[in-house]
Amino acid sequence: MSQSRVGVYLGLAAAGAGGYYLYRAGGDVKGAKQAMQIDADKAREKLPRGESAQKAGQSAGKEAGAVVDEAIDNARSTFKLDERIPELKQNGKEKLDEGKKQLDGLRKDTKDRVSSEIDKLDRSVEDKAAEAKGTVSGWFGGKK
Repeated sequence: MSQSRVGVYLGLAAAGAGGYYLYRAGGDVKGAKQAMQIDADKAREKLPRGESAQKAGQSAGKEAGAVVDEAIDNARSTFKLDERIPELKQNGKEKLDEGKKQLDGLRKDTKDRVSSEIDKLDRSVEDKAAEAKGTVSGWFGGKK
């Protein structure tokens, strides 16, 4: 289930790039290949080589590291989770207790309502049964 989808994304990107160059060339495959080759050569020329590439990589790494460190420091100072965990825990317990009390109240109310409705139904059934018994006895000549 947790397979990497990098291959799928790279395939989609390649198909998209191929479609783009084919569209620009008006459907001509050779023209699309030439345009793709020209763009690739231009991109290669812009890439730093040798020692300048190494320096560019180091400076990019330093900048990225500084940005990540700053983001971590900002998050720690803004949220101060180490200090707030006990407070959050207590608030959670209070809300849980309040929810339990409300649930118990609802449960009791529902039980009372159901019991009263069952009692009403029971009385009604008993009355109808007594009434029917009297009627049946009357039909067959029995006394009430």
